[in-house]
Amino acid sequence: MGIIEKIKEIEAEMARTQKNKATEYHLGQLKAKIAKLRTQLLEPPKGSSGAGEGFEVTKFGHGRVALIGFPSVGKSTLLTLLTGTHSEAASYEFTTLTCIPGIIHYNDTKIQLLDLPGIIEGASEGKGRGRQVIAVSKSSDIVLMVLDASKSEGHRQILTKELEAVGLRLNKRPPQIYFKKKKTGGISFNSTLPLTHVDEKLCYQILHEYKIHNAEVLFREDATVDDLIDVIEGNRKYMKCVYVYNKIDVIGIDDVDKLARQPNSVVISCNLKLNLDRLLARMWEEMGLVRVYTKPQGQQPDFTEPVVLSVVCYISF
Repeated sequence: MGIIEKIKEIEAEMARTQKNKATEYHLGQLKAKIAKLRTQLLEPPKGSSGAGEGFEVTKFGHGRVALIGFPSVGKSTLLTLLTGTHSEAASYEFTTLTCIPGIIHYNDTKIQLLDLPGIIEGASEGKGRGRQVIAVSKSSDIVLMVLDASKSEGHRQILTKELEAVGLRLNKRPPQIYFKKKKTGGISFNSTLPLTHVDEKLCYQILHEYKIHNAEVLFREDATVDDLIDVIEGNRKYMKCVYVYNKIDVIGIDDVDKLARQPNSVVISCNLKLNLDRLLARMWEEMGLVRVYTKPQGQQPDFTEPVVLSVVCYISF
């Protein structure tokens, strides 16, 4: 049985299992098994160098932004409008087959924008070119998830699920859990506040699933089982994501207002070039870039070439 089949089998078992106090330990172990299998799925085949056909491009500028979305949602048109770089756009799906970079000149900075091929459901399992797309996304500073405003909200959920399956955590901060492996001493479990999702027994079972028998675990927040697994895996990337709803010119004003009021969302129309300035401002805000203009001693400040710094900040809840 292959890795994908094992994952499907465990997911089916989780769907059949009722969620209650008596089954939470079993469900926790199943979640740990799925996380381990998905990590194996992303590893290169044994005997290979790990290199393969891809479309990674060299980083350039002061930041990198990746465009992710289903086919034919307007990613290529958006790249052309924001950067001036031509990316073929057509009415049929999968027009873009490789990664096309462009440069946004905004607030005296250069931001690299990547137009990636559309991904489909099952991309995290290798369908289409999903793995290459997601790999490039992981190297970006933020993600712009381009969605068709006239389509079902389920598209956003599907894309989020695919990205989370490969370790991307959108608009989340790292769990406040201290975890350190030890050589001896068994498992030390502590918390600084009451826990409602994880107890000592469940933590022990998940660690044993990873064959970890000596470790120190300290919860500094009421984290979930999924948070604990993410910390143990240690390969998760926490990224900002802006949900860009394109084609608002084909829906009603009430629907546009509803989409615009959702968290981390911007509504635009590439066809009519609507609200693109707001998208650039939101992208700049989420990237947390700061311009520093130098002033040589005894001379006027230099307002032509600023030093651009990145402010590392997480979302506060």
